[in-house]
Amino acid sequence: MTQTRWIRRAAICGVLVFPILATGCGLISQDTKGEIDPPQQTASTGNVDGTNTGQAVMPGQDEDSNLTVYLEDRNGYLAPVSLKAPLTQNAVEEAGKKALEIMVDGGSFASQLPEDFRAVLPKGTEVKSLHIDQKTQIATVEFGGTFTDYPATDERTIVEAITWTLTAMGAKGVEVWYDGAKLPEMPQGGFPLDEPLTRSVGINLEAADGVNYLNSTPVTLYFSSQTANDEQYYVPVTRLINRTDESSAQAAMEQLITGPLNAKNLTAVLTNDVEVNSIKQKDDTVTVDLKDQAFETGLPAPAEMLEAIVLSITENTGAAQVQITLNGQTVTDENNVDYSKPVSRPHHVNAIKS
Repeated sequence: MTQTRWIRRAAICGVLVFPILATGCGLISQDTKGEIDPPQQTASTGNVDGTNTGQAVMPGQDEDSNLTVYLEDRNGYLAPVSLKAPLTQNAVEEAGKKALEIMVDGGSFASQLPEDFRAVLPKGTEVKSLHIDQKTQIATVEFGGTFTDYPATDERTIVEAITWTLTAMGAKGVEVWYDGAKLPEMPQGGFPLDEPLTRSVGINLEAADGVNYLNSTPVTLYFSSQTANDEQYYVPVTRLINRTDESSAQAAMEQLITGPLNAKNLTAVLTNDVEVNSIKQKDDTVTVDLKDQAFETGLPAPAEMLEAIVLSITENTGAAQVQITLNGQTVTDENNVDYSKPVSRPHHVNAIKS
């Protein structure tokens, strides 16, 4: 997607007026240890517009399977939440349809949602069908019922939730239909649907201080948040920054160190005295060496910091694995995950208690 289209979509939804929009998302709970895959394990992931979606294709067996759906947390951020759902046949399309049904406000799955999260599709929405073209990997979803009945201020949240949920399942784009006809735009705010929706729409949009919107580029970062019951989860935020010649991995690390703009509801995953010594990408692996004078060799590094780096780097580069060292030394986190070897992005994120 061109920079012009990015700006067009952002402008339609008001991101150029308000630095921080009331959207957002989260990922791994403290009760889900070892969510970052151990070294040398491979994962089935889908790349969408150069991003690693971080969710495996559904197995579709006669047993409960994990589904990652995007819900709105108590702070107004969209959050990917991993839930159990019974799946049988036609795995990918069945899983996608069920995920969208879970995302209907007040729907039949309402009792399964975590306490601090709400479904964002309008109450009474019907998910009529979902088809994924085997050649193009474009997902076509047809809604019915009250899908078009929502406040215009909720439109971007709805678009982001649908897009990020389905692309997490391997779709390369999403087309939205309503009652037998393809929608040229969203009905309330006019969000354009003339091209398939991809993750390039961003999520939980915000703008860095002093950014020149006409010369900006997006970078998606993972920060931390907590539920009312002190369960930790990660929140992806797409930040507009001034365009740079730096690699996407370098830009992501610098913005992670800068920290969240909304420090009230989001928590930094790195301190601002951490420096990036080097970042290198070879094939599908990114190697990151950080300088942290406060880190003592031999002690475990914070898992929250390392996990957020893996999530942010894979999201922005499309790389499947990340290898991390501190002060040039190998490092292991509190969960005994060895980051001196390539670590894969987790299949599912934020297994928050219901």
